[in-house]
Amino acid sequence: MADAGFTPYQPQDTLYLWWTQDPAKPVLIGQLQLVRALRGVSLRYAPGWLSSGFPLSEDLPLKDGEFLPSGPETAAGAVDDARPDRWGERVIRFLDRPARLSLMEYLYFAGDERFGALGVSTSPAEYLPRRFGPLPQFPDVPLIDELVQRVLAGEPVSERDRRLIAPGVTLGGARPKALLELDGQAWVVKFGEQGDVVDSPLVEHATLTLAAQAQIHVAQTRPIPLTRGHALAVKRFDRSSLPSGSRRHHALSAQVALKAAGASLGYPELAQLLRRRGVAASMKGRAQMAELFRRMVFNILLDNTDDHEKNHVLLMTDRGELELSPAFDVLPTGHALSFQQLRVGTDGTDATLANALTEHAQFGLNRRDAEAQVRQVVAVVAAWKTHFAEAGVSPSDIESLAQQIDRPFLADQRRAWGGGR
Repeated sequence: MADAGFTPYQPQDTLYLWWTQDPAKPVLIGQLQLVRALRGVSLRYAPGWLSSGFPLSEDLPLKDGEFLPSGPETAAGAVDDARPDRWGERVIRFLDRPARLSLMEYLYFAGDERFGALGVSTSPAEYLPRRFGPLPQFPDVPLIDELVQRVLAGEPVSERDRRLIAPGVTLGGARPKALLELDGQAWVVKFGEQGDVVDSPLVEHATLTLAAQAQIHVAQTRPIPLTRGHALAVKRFDRSSLPSGSRRHHALSAQVALKAAGASLGYPELAQLLRRRGVAASMKGRAQMAELFRRMVFNILLDNTDDHEKNHVLLMTDRGELELSPAFDVLPTGHALSFQQLRVGTDGTDATLANALTEHAQFGLNRRDAEAQVRQVVAVVAAWKTHFAEAGVSPSDIESLAQQIDRPFLADQRRAWGGGR
């Protein structure tokens, strides 16, 4: 592939990890090494990072030595969050067709616009990532949609157009997506797939804006009409613009952060991680723990059972503290599973409000306050049909979603808390 700034890549067992918080001043973090026995990638900090850097995650303390991956086909600690999501891996396999397809290739081909503030380079002396050229603009969205459909269908994409589909833009998910520049800011644009029962991008917009009514901090979204349904632009929360220039934010998925802490994958465990590593001593920290409780309740009531550990992100502050990112990838799954991906309470992953309340203290809430939080979310979700209609979701899509959201298992729980049907 011969796009602007692209350096031909040959498979190699050693690459280099860089800190790109200030893209104009990248700093070498250390060396990445292919671990053949595990089909994974290790990290060894560079001397300069050991003297003036910080631990990228709790399982990567600042000490000399090789940090091995914790399991097969993973990278060590926070490095695992620098890999592309499943859609990105699909794009790399189909468009880039590297001569070798190991985790090293996925890390490299994810490119400079990957999620978070980590960068992967072929050189320890100079930051030489895989680059894609300027971000697509709003008028490019229809063409990107066409290119996405070609990838899904296994049809060829010209070299000129390949830069429009970047593979490393989010932490998790298989849905088609690309990068976009809107109003001088970086956004992720997400597309539906053939075979979708509903207009998923528009439904996601409606769900996130509904969550905002439940006092949940959500990613900013903007639906984009297409000839077939919608795309959804989601403003990147791992990027910000300052008068001095752009800035990238170090981000950890709940999967990486909880694993690094030796904790199980659950909402209560994530709340306790926020208590210990977050800004819990401040009013903001206590508010975030309560918000995580509301997010859990909202996911239960909206039948979002795809709330896995990659769909929860912690952003690291300049003081090394962790705080919840805006909520993203929240929409009804439509599977009527009646269980969540993360542990909810003493009854495991069971998607019930009773289960959610069993460990309210882990979220810094007493029983009365936890019940008040439940009532607040129930009141918002009870009006979901009206809100979705106002957001432009079609009547047929609303009725399709109602088969899961309003099924007795969830509707009865709402009614028990005064939410009606």
